[in-house]
Amino acid sequence: MTRLVDNPDDFPSQAVAGFASAFPGHVRPVFGGVVRAARTHRKVALVVGGGSGHYPAFAGWVGPGFADGAVCGNIFSSPSASQAYSVCKAADRGAGVLIGFGNYAGDVLHFGQAAERLRSEGIDARCLLVTDDIASAQDHLARRGIAGDLPVFKVTAAACEEGRDIDEVVRVFNRVNDRTRSFGVAFAGCTLPGGDEPLFRVKPHHMGVGMGIHGEPGIHDEALGTADEVAAMLVDGLLADRPENAGTRVVPIVNGLGSTKYEELFVLWNDMCCRLEAAGLTIVDPQVGEFVTSLDMAGVSLTLVWLDDVIEPLWLAACDTPAFRRGVIGQVELDTTALPQTAEHVSVVHPGSRASQETADAIVTALEAVAVRLAECSSELGRLDSVAGDGDHGIGMTRGSQAALAEARRVREDGAGAATTLNAAGSAWSEHAGGTSGALWGAALTAFGAALGDDDPADDHIIRHATRAALDAVTSLGGAKVGDKTMIDAMDPFVTTLESSSDQLPQAWESACHSAGVAAQATSEMTARVGRARPLGKKSLGTPDPGAVSFHEVVVAVGSVLSK
Repeated sequence: MTRLVDNPDDFPSQAVAGFASAFPGHVRPVFGGVVRAARTHRKVALVVGGGSGHYPAFAGWVGPGFADGAVCGNIFSSPSASQAYSVCKAADRGAGVLIGFGNYAGDVLHFGQAAERLRSEGIDARCLLVTDDIASAQDHLARRGIAGDLPVFKVTAAACEEGRDIDEVVRVFNRVNDRTRSFGVAFAGCTLPGGDEPLFRVKPHHMGVGMGIHGEPGIHDEALGTADEVAAMLVDGLLADRPENAGTRVVPIVNGLGSTKYEELFVLWNDMCCRLEAAGLTIVDPQVGEFVTSLDMAGVSLTLVWLDDVIEPLWLAACDTPAFRRGVIGQVELDTTALPQTAEHVSVVHPGSRASQETADAIVTALEAVAVRLAECSSELGRLDSVAGDGDHGIGMTRGSQAALAEARRVREDGAGAATTLNAAGSAWSEHAGGTSGALWGAALTAFGAALGDDDPADDHIIRHATRAALDAVTSLGGAKVGDKTMIDAMDPFVTTLESSSDQLPQAWESACHSAGVAAQATSEMTARVGRARPLGKKSLGTPDPGAVSFHEVVVAVGSVLSK
């Protein structure tokens, strides 16, 4: 449990601020995370990142020879697109930007949006997804990223440091990612800052096999044996999944997840070492410690990097960061260029018409109702999410809706119409909620507002059209469809019912809410096929999807305003 907390909502930002203050010779704070403190020559920049709660990943790897910047989201939630854009702009060294992260839906959405914005400004920006966790999928490129982040990013960063062009660095990334495998177990779940209960529990004398690093439980539980029996399971699992033309030289990385003692890791490594050598492998530069943690989770993972003539010298190349060092880096000159420390805000360029401002007033009232309702059901949404996810859906939806309300109020005071009000609300929701749901709700509100505009009155027909625009935006961005066990399973029947109803809007909205509620509960009979819950799809049976449930809560709250 995290005991040293001021305000739990401020924990991630306070941790990043304290980290930057503690290592001023290595990093400088920028809105969204940190960048290198040292001046850097023209080169491809590598920016890494994801949710907070994993230190030393990701900020601890920023420095000469390693990453140029790290984007730091909320606990276990992907950073927003604006955070990623800010860090990438500050880290850019004129030869392109590579954004590295684990293969998680929220990260794919937010980092992808940041890359699109960078490309629109003429910066060659590309996303690199680490896919090392053998427990999460059969297809290597469909897997999620866990402790393999460390070697994959280190090797890629060394290629950047050598001055290779961006296409060559991408080839190096693909090579090392293809030759990296990880497998882990959990003995106890972690507790979010300010939380009273762990995100999951493991029965005494058992372990969760195939855990995630965002508080996800294991894919299945097994009895916990001796250290050697755990070592055998992890080693055998990885050896059975070795890449093609693997060779015999490996870098093994034994990673503690937060509260497993180093002495335990050393005992485990001793057993692993014997088994790897017995398998005829040559061990190169073994690593034992905490590299990618999950707050205070008790557990361990093993990563094997299968070396070749390209990967090995890059892995052994010098680097100097707060948490990972190799060789000797010469004297560096510190960069004192001013960096942005706050987010960009939507501004009112042209006041809305009187009719649109009246609609904007109703939007603010609706967002007030939404924020209250989501705060009330935050714990239940978190409980639903903890079954096959990381348990932060309620927290994320609450943060997002409250930030959206605050921004909507701000621009409305400046004369905003409906579109600008919802654009500001959507940007703030995405910014503060993080994760997949943050990106999707940001897109939904923005698309809804674009359909309303800042000039015309919002009649029944336009509002029904706006809900379809919001659904189209969510499906286009997220890629999910009906039956995947996501918010789409509630959103699609809501929009369809609303469009087909001949009733006045309040009555039609009520009928659509009923359809969404029935559909949301029906997701309990589905197996998750996309997103973070996919590897634990079987565990999600019997539990409704939290995104579908929260969508229903949102539209019911909006309906309470329409009825008045």
